[in-house]
Amino acid sequence: MAIDTTGTFWRGDDFTDLADYLREYQPGGYPVAQLKEMTCEQCGGGTFAVLVDDENGCAQARCLTCDDDVLIADSSDHWQDADPEDCACPCGGEAFQVAVGFALRADGEVRWVSVALRCTQDGTLGVYTDWKIDYSPSRHLLIGAT
Repeated sequence: MAIDTTGTFWRGDDFTDLADYLREYQPGGYPVAQLKEMTCEQCGGGTFAVLVDDENGCAQARCLTCDDDVLIADSSDHWQDADPEDCACPCGGEAFQVAVGFALRADGEVRWVSVALRCTQDGTLGVYTDWKIDYSPSRHLLIGAT
């Protein structure tokens, strides 16, 4: 199904809609070249509670099936100084599908990371945080991205 743009918030039915939303958003003004759908490495689950810190540019996803925590992209470099906040949908839902988008430089290094979420309760789509990558090499962040 196509993204529903008729209401205040855009809504989608699945990861494809979330990926399309993130590509349309163009975090940092740059096109998303690669995407990664988060799935839990421990149990294969695909629904997460998410913490973000916009100030420090980092995010953590907690699998709602097995409670395994995963820091997103280079978040481990900043998490110690982070003051993360729980992500919540305007509907109050706190369970999400997660897409991580990567904008690239001309040389293939990562320029920008963004974290988009789809609420599993009502399908609301949103980019909850994004941050610039200002170092190189950074291609290691693309592991698992397509």
